[in-house]
Amino acid sequence: MELSLLTFALMAMIVVMTPGPTVLLALSNGSKYGLYSASYGILGAALSDGILIAAAALGLGALLAASVFWFMVVKSIGVAYLIWIGLQMLRSSGTLGSVPVQSTNESAGTPDSSRTIFAKSFLVAATNPKGYLFFSAFLPQFLTPSEPLITQYITLAFVFIAVDVAMMFAYAGLGAKAMQFLSDRGALWLDRTCGGFLVLLGLALAFVRHRDV
Repeated sequence: MELSLLTFALMAMIVVMTPGPTVLLALSNGSKYGLYSASYGILGAALSDGILIAAAALGLGALLAASVFWFMVVKSIGVAYLIWIGLQMLRSSGTLGSVPVQSTNESAGTPDSSRTIFAKSFLVAATNPKGYLFFSAFLPQFLTPSEPLITQYITLAFVFIAVDVAMMFAYAGLGAKAMQFLSDRGALWLDRTCGGFLVLLGLALAFVRHRDV
């Protein structure tokens, strides 16, 4: 079991390291608001991980895999939200919202509240149907049918969330550190780059067909 958990943790790290919507948001939030404020987005993403894994355990991933209608409903919501967030970032003014890394609270000029930062990261992950399908296919590989499944799902959830949080803090810290050397113009282009990738990810998700997953 310990070996399986180690293998699971390593595979989870590889998955999380691949730049996705929540990672891009962590990088952008770290660069704009500092590590402290970015942590709210990381908490939102961590909560979505728990919900996705719980949904996979309850069979929602299997439902999406079997039902074209519900897959398209969830996908449409995810596509719309990803593109909307990306377009907002593309229209960003590029103004730095707080002092990177060393900030201990949000500055008065921060355009996004902690609640908004939390909600954005949570919704980006929770409205992506591929997340439900991924966990439904990935987690069973590390389950032992003869042992209590709920306990195993909880253990895997804690391991994955721990890895995800650690990697997102690393990306947010990287973004915050970069802003020590970049001007507001640098912040503008970093934000627009992340926004552009989010729009592209949304468009790519739009072309994912039910039979392709």
